[in-house]
Amino acid sequence: MTETSAGPDRLAAVLAAIDEANRDDPHTIVVDGVERPKELTHAEMMTRWVRRLDPDCSEAQLIAARAHHLRRWAIPRDSYPPGRAGYLRWRTALKKQHAEDVGRIMRDAGYGAEEIERVQAIVTKRGLGTDPEVQVHEDALCLVFLETQLDDLIARFDEDKVVDILRKTARKMSPAGLAAAASLRLSPAGAALVERALAEEGGRDDMPSPPAM
Repeated sequence: MTETSAGPDRLAAVLAAIDEANRDDPHTIVVDGVERPKELTHAEMMTRWVRRLDPDCSEAQLIAARAHHLRRWAIPRDSYPPGRAGYLRWRTALKKQHAEDVGRIMRDAGYGAEEIERVQAIVTKRGLGTDPEVQVHEDALCLVFLETQLDDLIARFDEDKVVDILRKTARKMSPAGLAAAASLRLSPAGAALVERALAEEGGRDDMPSPPAM
C-alpha cells in the first residue's frame, strides 16, 4: 500500500483513478459545446447532482456517483441477445462489472471491506425505495439522463414512446429529484414532452411543472 493511498487523500485517489479509467471511453458526448469522453462526463455530472441533492453526502455516495457506469463500454449491448431478456442480462452484467471494478480501486486506496460493500450497494441500487442514499443516487441518474439523452430519444422514437419513458423515469424519482428536474433547461420539444408525461401520470402532487422556456 502506498503512502498516498493510506493517507487522508484516499477519496481523491479513488476519484482520480475512476476518472482515469473512464477517460478511455471511446464514446464521446458534447456538453456545452465541448466534446469529451461520455462516461467521464456523465460521472462528473452525477457527482455534481449528488452533492446538490444531498449537501451532506457521504464518501460512499460520491464514489458511487463517480463509478456508476465505470468502464461501461467494456460490455457492449450487442454482446447480449436483442429483446428485453437480453437487455436485462446485459444490465445485470454491467452492475456486476461496475461493482467489481470500483471495489478493486477502493481496496488499492486503502478502503476496508464494509466501506467497499456500501459503495457497491449504492452502485447496484440495492435498497432502492428504502435507502435514502440509494434514492439520491437514482435521482441523480434520472437527472443526468434528462440532461443528456432526452433529445436523442426524441430523434429516435415517436412521441408516445418518449412520453412512456419519461413517465417511467418520473416514477423512480423522489419529490426532491422531481423538484430538481424542474430546474433543468430542456429544449422546447423536451420540455413539452415532459409536461405531457407528467400530466398523463395523473398529476401527482409531488410532480413539479417543467421549467418555462
